[in-house]
Amino acid sequence: MTTRRIILATALAAVAFSAPALAQQNQVVRIGASPGPHAEILEKVKPIAAKNGLDLKIIEFSDYVVPNQALAAGELEANSFQNQPYLDNQVKDRGFKLVSVGLTVNFPLGIYSSKYKSWAEVPDGATVAIQNDPTNGGRSLLLLQDKGAIKLKDGVGFKPTVADIVSNPKKLKIIEIEAAQTPRSLADVAAAAINTNYAVDAKIEPTSAILREDPKGPYVNLIAVREADKDKPWVKALLASYHTPEIKAFVAERFKGSVLAGW
Repeated sequence: MTTRRIILATALAAVAFSAPALAQQNQVVRIGASPGPHAEILEKVKPIAAKNGLDLKIIEFSDYVVPNQALAAGELEANSFQNQPYLDNQVKDRGFKLVSVGLTVNFPLGIYSSKYKSWAEVPDGATVAIQNDPTNGGRSLLLLQDKGAIKLKDGVGFKPTVADIVSNPKKLKIIEIEAAQTPRSLADVAAAAINTNYAVDAKIEPTSAILREDPKGPYVNLIAVREADKDKPWVKALLASYHTPEIKAFVAERFKGSVLAGW
């Protein structure tokens, strides 16, 4: 072989051997998310994360239980769908060794109706659906209290139950159903408490809520990982990819105030 051909062959071999290495250099991070804004935001985070050495695999879950089970079982590296009170409750009740490593966005909770345009129109004795998990159901009851619809016992914290209602002027019938089913319940009830991600997924405009939570308290959502992973470099890279001006601008433009950046 000529010198030129030897150099060319060597170069081609180098490319052939280095290409797989380059393709595999990004660390795969499987991250669970609920459908709607959480997953949509992560799709925007994905190309930024790629520049930071991560290959995000976004896996959607339709409920609030499985993402933590999957994370604890090692089927995910992280998840993005819950707030701190919910995570605390899961850790306490199920023994998961999961921790928050950073904040994401806030979804002000709303009470929606397909029958009435304002809370004042909701009649006495009407049925109102709330979520059947302690954190979101309690959050909905606190919203109803904040707006003067009911009164709860003193000292109930962030997880009151229907049994904690001490005053119910409208004599509302409050029923509890799965959070993911609350949008579908609108056809059967006077009003329903619906988490913003489920409202968006059901094509319900969040600003159409007849009662809406103020963006306050501990309800900013978060990224959770296993406790053993919290200090690993990929966690820092994931947060750095999420907490960028580009993502903050996307949230503001895409959701028009129905979802708020919480970092």
